[in-house]
Amino acid sequence: MDHRVVVICGPTASGKTALGVALAKTFGGEVVSADSMQVYRGMDIGTAKPTAEEMDGVPHHMLDVADPTEDFSVARYVDMAAPIVEDILRRGKRPFLVGGTGLYIDNLLAGRSFPPFSGKIRQELTARVEAEGLDKLYAELGRVDPARQGEISPNDEKRILRALEVFYETDKPMSEWNAESKAQPPRFEAVRIGLNFQERAALWARIDKRVDEMMARGLMEEAAGLLRRGVPPTATAMQAIGYKELTAALLGHESPEAAASTVKLRTRQYAKRQLSWFRREEDTFWVRWENEPNFSSGLLNSTAFLKEWGI
Repeated sequence: MDHRVVVICGPTASGKTALGVALAKTFGGEVVSADSMQVYRGMDIGTAKPTAEEMDGVPHHMLDVADPTEDFSVARYVDMAAPIVEDILRRGKRPFLVGGTGLYIDNLLAGRSFPPFSGKIRQELTARVEAEGLDKLYAELGRVDPARQGEISPNDEKRILRALEVFYETDKPMSEWNAESKAQPPRFEAVRIGLNFQERAALWARIDKRVDEMMARGLMEEAAGLLRRGVPPTATAMQAIGYKELTAALLGHESPEAAASTVKLRTRQYAKRQLSWFRREEDTFWVRWENEPNFSSGLLNSTAFLKEWGI
């Protein structure tokens, strides 16, 4: 069975959704979203979640699979998405992995296994940070897993606690878990198409325009609705760009106009990180737009590329 997956990746606002749908229709495929925030229900505007009209009849997976109060993770994403990709392949269809969360894409393709997570000692470790300080736990990590400590910033509380949690719950350092997982052969072979703009200013302009459109469509009201539903401002979902800044505005820390400007800035910064991540894959076929995406030429060039690979 042909286990190849077509990846459509790139920075936010680069046209991944539209091109992914067009290619899936051309090649008889289905879309598997690779967006860490589109997994949450009720977060449609701020995540640019595709509408039914935009999906154009193409089946989409891994949308609206979690409540915003949940702490969704890459491990959970792989556990849920991998069987979906395999099912698409078994039915003779082509999976199109579409999104901008590189961590999700890479781990799904690799078929990584993750240490079990019970959460039994997370509260204890969090309390220790408050009582003893993060420096002490960072030093403790150096004693039980020096290899992993060397990969983590002394200020990265989330990863320090996770590494300690793995060691104390499994009696095996996280560095060993990672090494064993990397030694496994990839689960799926990927053919990659990346989207970008010829000039960075064009991407920045598109990002700014998208944020303005989100505000006009009711992003502030969407964030307020999440708070009314009892989603705490500290929830992982509420740390997403757009929701975090507008929550601050709703709580009176800044004006909506200032919050929207901050959303634009942080989205541009995020787009830079996305591009750095995706450029590591040297075999990616890049489609570079001018001022706006030209989907007719993009579809034509991408189709020719995929046919060269026998897709």
